[in-house]
Amino acid sequence: MNAPIVSFNHVGKTFDVDGFTLEAIREFNLDIAEGEFVAIVGSSGCGKSTLLRLLVGLDTQFRGQISVDGKAVTGIGGERGIVFQEHRLFPWLSVADNIGLGLVNEPLSAAQKHKRIHDFIELVGLGDFARAYPHQLSGGMAQRVAIARGLVASPRILLLDEPFGALDALTRQQMQDELLAIRARAKITTVLVTHDVEEAIFLADRVVVMEPRPGRIKQVVDIALPHPRQRSSFDFHHLREELLHELTSDDHYQPPVPVQVRDLPLSFIAY
Repeated sequence: MNAPIVSFNHVGKTFDVDGFTLEAIREFNLDIAEGEFVAIVGSSGCGKSTLLRLLVGLDTQFRGQISVDGKAVTGIGGERGIVFQEHRLFPWLSVADNIGLGLVNEPLSAAQKHKRIHDFIELVGLGDFARAYPHQLSGGMAQRVAIARGLVASPRILLLDEPFGALDALTRQQMQDELLAIRARAKITTVLVTHDVEEAIFLADRVVVMEPRPGRIKQVVDIALPHPRQRSSFDFHHLREELLHELTSDDHYQPPVPVQVRDLPLSFIAY
């Protein structure tokens, strides 16, 4: 791989919770190439979303180093955009105005901003809904607006924090197809956090399997299936079973030592 656009080097993160220190991430190391699509999967609480917050610069208190193009991440930056699970659209703003929020800090003229917003409305297939309001959109359309807002400043890296988790199964699959089409047009490096193994296989070039609490890499799996990927194919199902096994197996699990009834005191047996 050429020089990575993103590097996590010995990244660790702890939180102070009710007077105790909770280790959320331990020794996370990963390089991501420009144009690559990486999915991070794991159970709830394994630190997936925390990693995205660190990379986008919303949280700067961590051990190790995160770098973009060799420069340490010390806060938010225009080269990184993020889309959350909830679309977080402002209900009193139109589709165009919600997308335009992504350009607030961009040094562009009003005409340039208008053109950029229009281009990204078209990119996500919402050309007829520029003046619509969030309550007039379906869940999938609202998520497309959120994706356009994340892309409108032309970031080199798009971060997706379970963006389709609240959608129904059919809309979710449609949005996955849309995301691949948008990514192909925008040529953008993408990092997706998801708990859905099938979604990770369908979308990503590599899947990072996380171990829970503290979050750390268990395995990195290359997804060599050609696009468009067929969810019903044997190879797809084989990878799905492999990743599910990695997520559900525990190499550190020690079965409890069986206790014989005769070894217990009579007072315990009586109760």
